[in-house]
Amino acid sequence: MSEQPTALPATIPGWRHVAAGKVRDLYVPEANPEWGDDVVLVVASDRISAYDHVLATPIPDKGAILTALSVWWFERLADVVPNHLVSLAVPSSVEGRAMICRRLDMYPVECVARGYLTGSGLAEYRADGTVCGLRLPEGLVDGSPLPRPIYTPAAKAAVGEHDENVTFEQVAAVVGESVAAALRTTTLAVYEAAEEIAAERGIVLADTKLEFGSLPSVDGEDRDAAARIVLGDEVLTPDSSRFWDAATWRPGQSQASFDKQYVRDWLTSAASGWDRASDEPPPALPAEVVELTRARYVEAYERLTGRDWL
Repeated sequence: MSEQPTALPATIPGWRHVAAGKVRDLYVPEANPEWGDDVVLVVASDRISAYDHVLATPIPDKGAILTALSVWWFERLADVVPNHLVSLAVPSSVEGRAMICRRLDMYPVECVARGYLTGSGLAEYRADGTVCGLRLPEGLVDGSPLPRPIYTPAAKAAVGEHDENVTFEQVAAVVGESVAAALRTTTLAVYEAAEEIAAERGIVLADTKLEFGSLPSVDGEDRDAAARIVLGDEVLTPDSSRFWDAATWRPGQSQASFDKQYVRDWLTSAASGWDRASDEPPPALPAEVVELTRARYVEAYERLTGRDWL
């Protein structure tokens, strides 16, 4: 089981480091009159995780690609849901891979939308014909399109732990019925809008994971939390979504993804010499795997945005 990244966070004048995730570091303003207490600096690193471990080998440009792609999607989804992006005028040391964002009270749930059957959903379906308690038709296989997109939330896990699928009712017990319903509606609306955009570019959006929050409450303010849902974190990147090439997608087989599949495949191969069931951390990635993985992230960015990567 992996711990949080051990590398010391970068020192950024005017900002204080407060948290490190698998990929991102968070900073808050410190003696910085330009920003108040209601923003955070979100810095995407080149770290990569697999099988609940943060690997020692970075993927060059990964943090910048995740940031640029998130910004691109935030712009296109602005009419669907507000987002936390405030400014890209970040310190020069993290330019291109950081965003200044609204500070949100995050909901403790991973909001997952699935339009195709694969991954953990496929495993559950094979066991009892359901995904997160939702009954699906018989006869579906890996990569099958679902009759309609479904909402399959998961409980957020700490770094080194695995997110656990939960039911809508379990989410409602934590955040309340109205917020839970709004999270479901918004998640599916984001997925449906993004799926249409991706399809126009020859990309299948199989599923995606979103995170939402609300603006911090103000003393004495009476407002409907469900109506103030804000899209946070990253959105529709290869780290949070399964993108498949529509030209090669075939139900009934493993689909090639625009993500870290090269890393997963190498780690589970004999070449890595790593026992996934052991307590040992994964080994360093070979240069070829690093370059192939970087190329898939670049391809995802270029295919979706129509822009050349720098």
